[in-house]
Order: sequence, then structure tokens, then C-alpha cells
Amino acid sequence: MLRSYLRLVLFTAGLLIGVQIPGFISDYSKRVEAHLMEAQQSLRGYSDTAARFFNGDVQALIQHYRSSDDPVFRTDANNISNLLTRSQVLDREWMALQGPWYQRAWHVLTAADSDIRAETWNGYTWQVLLSPEVIGWGLFCALLFSFVIESFVLFIDWLFVGRHHVRKVNRDWQ
Repeated sequence: MLRSYLRLVLFTAGLLIGVQIPGFISDYSKRVEAHLMEAQQSLRGYSDTAARFFNGDVQALIQHYRSSDDPVFRTDANNISNLLTRSQVLDREWMALQGPWYQRAWHVLTAADSDIRAETWNGYTWQVLLSPEVIGWGLFCALLFSFVIESFVLFIDWLFVGRHHVRKVNRDWQ
């Protein structure tokens, strides 16, 4: 009896933990999207300048800044290059999260941006209105409730049926 309930409790715990995976992937995707939008917003002014003077080629703008004699422009070239690289990395990350559920799960597990994954984990709140503490209490109460009810049913069965019913011992066991 207890073994059956323990199996049910373990199954329930696995189920409750398992329903968190899609929530985590969703939160990770939202963070990637937010970072991508922020990177694109930061790059927008430079993209507009590149569109006006370099036919939209941000790399040409970066080269122009690097070839300048002004150290401020040379430093800005590195900053723009970093912004462009970050935007491209986040765009690739976003595209990787647009596939089927199993690809998204595998990507988050194996190839996700470690900083964003850690940020997501640190800011993650349990979905479906569950938390580890609530799960623990829920499992404890479910086990206790099941044990009490099962014991009550077995006691009633023994009281009304079991005492009067004597099972015959199989001949092979005598």
C-alpha cells in the first residue's frame, strides 16, 4: 500500500517539476527577446547614420570611425562593433528559439546564452501557481490524506468483512 502511494507521490512530483520546463523555456525566450530589442534600440541611431551615409552598411560606419584621427571616434567604433555583435548573437539566439518544442528545449539545455540562462534561472518564478514549498506541503498532505483514507477503508473492510471471512489456505502451503 505505502509503496503504491510512494509511486504516486514520485509521479506527482515528477509531473509538477516537469510542468516547469515549458515555463522556464518561455521565460528564457522572453528574456532573449527583451535583450534583442534593447540591443536593436541601442544600435538604431548608428543604423540610421549608416543608412544615410553608407547605404545602410554599419560595418562601413565602423571602419570610418576606426580610420578617424579622433580617439573618441576610434573608441566609438569598438562600442558600435560590440553593439552590432551583441545584436547579431541575440538575433541568432532568437531564431534558435523559433523551432519546434524539442529544439527549443535542447537549445536551452545545451546551447543557450549562459548569462541569459542564469539571469532567467535567478529571476524564475514557479508557474501554475506552484513553488517548491507548496509542492512539498502538497505532497506531504496528499500522502497523509491517502494513508488515512486507505487505513480507514481497510479498517472498515476488516471490521465488517475481514473478521468473518476466513481465507482458506492453499493446499500447497500446508
